[in-house]
Amino acid sequence: MSSSAVWKRARALGVIAVVAFVGCVTNRSEGLDASKMPESVRPDYEVFAQRCSKCHSLARPLQSGIEDDAFWALYVARMRRQPSSGISMEDTTVILRFLHYFSEEQKRAKAKPSELLVAPAPAPAPAPLDASAPDAAEVAQ
Repeated sequence: MSSSAVWKRARALGVIAVVAFVGCVTNRSEGLDASKMPESVRPDYEVFAQRCSKCHSLARPLQSGIEDDAFWALYVARMRRQPSSGISMEDTTVILRFLHYFSEEQKRAKAKPSELLVAPAPAPAPAPLDASAPDAAEVAQ
């Protein structure tokens, strides 16, 4: 292979790497502005964004419509078992805390104004499931 061909190939690979990097960086927020979240939630969101965007877009969980904490616990347990996720048990607790916050905010956004005045305090986030817990597909059967 000539040096010209090697140079063109290297340059093409460099362009591909830059595009992939920019795609990864820009996918992290996917419509959520962390600066609009309470400060106590922002670190949880960062862990969620970092871990969950490794394998899929953040839109996948955020636009899923899931509002049930128990289902989120099953979902995150299943994701934790994926070899490339890098989700630890400690991360699971943090991710579930964010997803609980997010689900509660989604419920509040759907509620009628009169319901917001008498809404009870949100329940605490669910505890993470252990590694032997069934995944959502097993539970649904």
